[in-house]
Amino acid sequence: MCGIAGVMHRRAGLPPPDLDVLATMAGALNHRGPDEFGVYRERRAGFAHARLSIIDLASGQQPLANETGTLWVTFNGEIFNYVELRQDLLARGHRFRTQSDTEVIVHAYEEWGTAAFDRFNGQWAIGLWDETRGELVLARDPFGVRPLFVAEHDGRLWFASEVKALFAAAPDLPRRLDPAGLGELFTFWSAIAPRTTFEGVDEVEPGTVRVYSASGVRVARSYQPAFPDDHTPAFTGSVDEAADAVRAAVGEATRLRMLRADVPVGSYLSGGLDSSYIAALGLEAKGSRFATFSLRFADAEYDETPYQRLMVQRLGSQHHEIVVSRDDIARAFPDVIRHTERPVLRTAPAPLYLLSKLVHDAGIKVVLTGEGADEMFGGYDLFREAKVRRFWAAQPSSTRRPKLLERLYPYIQRSPVSQQAVARQFFGQGLDRFREPGFGHEPRWRGFSALSRLLSPAFRERVTATTPAADLLRTLPDAFARWSSLAQDQYLEVRTLLSGYLLSSQGDRMLMAHSVEGRFPFLDRQVAALAESLPPSYKIRVLDEKHVLKRAARGTVPDEILQRPKQPYRAPDALAFSGAAAREWIAEVAGPDAVADAGCFDPPAVQRLLDKCATQAERGQFSNADNMSVVGVLSTQLVHHHFIRRRVAAAPPRVIRTVVDRTAAPVRS
Repeated sequence: MCGIAGVMHRRAGLPPPDLDVLATMAGALNHRGPDEFGVYRERRAGFAHARLSIIDLASGQQPLANETGTLWVTFNGEIFNYVELRQDLLARGHRFRTQSDTEVIVHAYEEWGTAAFDRFNGQWAIGLWDETRGELVLARDPFGVRPLFVAEHDGRLWFASEVKALFAAAPDLPRRLDPAGLGELFTFWSAIAPRTTFEGVDEVEPGTVRVYSASGVRVARSYQPAFPDDHTPAFTGSVDEAADAVRAAVGEATRLRMLRADVPVGSYLSGGLDSSYIAALGLEAKGSRFATFSLRFADAEYDETPYQRLMVQRLGSQHHEIVVSRDDIARAFPDVIRHTERPVLRTAPAPLYLLSKLVHDAGIKVVLTGEGADEMFGGYDLFREAKVRRFWAAQPSSTRRPKLLERLYPYIQRSPVSQQAVARQFFGQGLDRFREPGFGHEPRWRGFSALSRLLSPAFRERVTATTPAADLLRTLPDAFARWSSLAQDQYLEVRTLLSGYLLSSQGDRMLMAHSVEGRFPFLDRQVAALAESLPPSYKIRVLDEKHVLKRAARGTVPDEILQRPKQPYRAPDALAFSGAAAREWIAEVAGPDAVADAGCFDPPAVQRLLDKCATQAERGQFSNADNMSVVGVLSTQLVHHHFIRRRVAAAPPRVIRTVVDRTAAPVRS
């Protein structure tokens, strides 16, 4: 993994990119790639690279070029099928100087152009500069595992893995929170690319390619989901045959991610099905012991220690674990938000930030995780909830059908279905719209109302002028209406929560904060294609989630884990901020003056919320609305504090190993 950054001139007459500015961008990304640094420039463009050495440690330095020096790349990620692509390209006459997957990218682009990205199986954010054509190509993997941001300012297009590098490169780039972006984040838990929470900063959409040239920008899509419909066939085998296919596909995906690295690879182990299965397959691929890492919680409600240790006993792994308390979360939270670069509505990223430090301290650079299984195989309670609500909607006057809601959310002490009358009123809203897009997600999207009451009048007017859900539903693929209800729910979950929150705030940003690469076998391109093809009943059988995946894992994962009630990863939220560990920084970033300075929230309303929560903390109970409100307010204030109010400058790396300066070379046209 790495940090990438660069610039392209969008206006004639500008001086060449400044090497010191490029070095500063690399320095801002030091945590993403501390092993070595490189810069490249010609008169119209420049790249910066911070490398975390994983593949071809000796000769994979970046920026890297083709044989003629006309095509340059800066690359963050892994192309797991690079060995097979390399053989194909060799047969077509290409010659290689390194053993890296990075060099495969430039030759693949030479051979196939933007269609090369259709052939990649991996996780990537890529910048390519074509000197001959004067084009900058930016590409991102199908699910948005790796981040990529862009901003245009003063005749230049800047891009980087993280927003802090954009701000480091262009100190006069306006820094303002975007009301529309915050409206999306408060609705979906994340702004939806290309929108971000900063005005003037875009995020390249997952599964897309942007080509910038003197004549403008072209956008192509390199990935579209292919759920069964009139034009796309479904998997036709039995559920047992599907389990065999899933076992083979996930096994191969894990093998590629385990073995295609020149450094040791470990595995996260939560105690649930997904991470347990991946860890077992990782051990099978390696053939000997390897390292596993687990989070434990001081609060019993969130802790999964017995299942973690059961799996460790099965694996015989070299196990590492960390116990996280509420105070640990409170102390880490400001640094967490400095890395997420966006507000969050849950504290769940904070323990993962501490876990990645444990991995780093153990000398491991790469970990496998089980992320993506719920999205691919129908594992979320939201999917089961939507199925129950659609079943209820067929007979809305039934008193028996909504009783199925009681089978959901058993792991939450104050479950939203524990009070039957309240649950029926909440989940029964909008049943007449059960055939409309977004029906399954509508109850979640209504949650913004709790935060909207805290907004300052001026900011509320700007935020409520937007319509996040309606805007999203206007951008659905043409095939959406032909998909099954479950497929529609899966697509929206991937589009909203997966890339913008789970793979970013909880994933890439927390891992890379401590220079650790995450690999996600369930998001392998072949696994995803297989999962999309499966009938809905193979994923959710009655109300048994991930049914086919459980069948695939039988015999590999202990029955106690296969049969345990689902317990999604969670952490203490507002309760974490009730102690002394957070008092000082909360006073600094969420006091009346700081809240007024940010302009997002109403200072008296925020103070009332914090006072209320101080009282509730004595009882140890918070409503879901208060949990989201406290975390949302504090994280938004921290974003303003870190990136708008303070404007801390990045320092360039001490040593830049690769420096390529082609400003004296003739510009090809």
